[in-house]
Amino acid sequence: MKSIDTIQTMTSTALKARMNGERIVFVPTMGALHEGHLTLVDEARRRGDLVVMSIFVNALQFGPGEDYDHYPRTLDDDAKMAKDRGVDILFTPSHEEVYGSPPVVTLNPGALGKEWEGAARPHHFEGVLTVVAKLLHVVQPNVGVFGQKDLQQAAIVRAMVRDLNFPVEIVLCPIVREADGLAMSSRNRYLSPKEREIALLLSKALFALRHAFAKGERRASALEAIGWRMLERVPGLTPRYLAAVNAVNFQRVNMVSPGDAAIGAIKAGATRLIDNILF
Repeated sequence: MKSIDTIQTMTSTALKARMNGERIVFVPTMGALHEGHLTLVDEARRRGDLVVMSIFVNALQFGPGEDYDHYPRTLDDDAKMAKDRGVDILFTPSHEEVYGSPPVVTLNPGALGKEWEGAARPHHFEGVLTVVAKLLHVVQPNVGVFGQKDLQQAAIVRAMVRDLNFPVEIVLCPIVREADGLAMSSRNRYLSPKEREIALLLSKALFALRHAFAKGERRASALEAIGWRMLERVPGLTPRYLAAVNAVNFQRVNMVSPGDAAIGAIKAGATRLIDNILF
């Protein structure tokens, strides 16, 4: 595995690879890698010749009071995991390398970024789109591989790629879960044993919605009510939202159809977690 930490070297390496006819597949991450990230690498290996993973904790997508300063940074462990899984190039630019000066121009996610995570974390998706756009320009991939756990983020990235004519295919990989159903997340390491037990209620609520859908319930209000009953009045758990939405435009639906999503966010203790399932 080759490690690169400058934009100039990454761009020239990518250009040389494409001139040689290699198909570049890109896995952007913020590090603190787990099996969920590594399955993205597996998918990338199936889809191309050169797998590039970035590790960059993007300050632009963190709001005031969020965990940017404390976000887990485990680069040595991450590099070993990436190499063992088959990453060809690990791109690890510094904040100064990516943002030599505060950006004057950022990308607006539009209506897709106003609800749910966008409402809870103002300007979050502007930061996400801005850094993803920069990374796509630098890495020049044929394919970008993203995880379903950040489903709204993936929908917004796909919209950016479509609307701004980025020459890249966006692939979405299913959520990887622990044996008990908890969606893998870099933030899970913040949870105490008791908080982890509480956090499980989010995935259980989402799967309860999908079970009711499989049994024939199609009314979004009835499905949402099932989930809310499981999340309300639980000591140590603060529900943020739970809703049935169209998985492309993230608008609420009245009647749920196959391909729609149930999305949810909670705080377990001080840790904010998100999850989703597709119907």
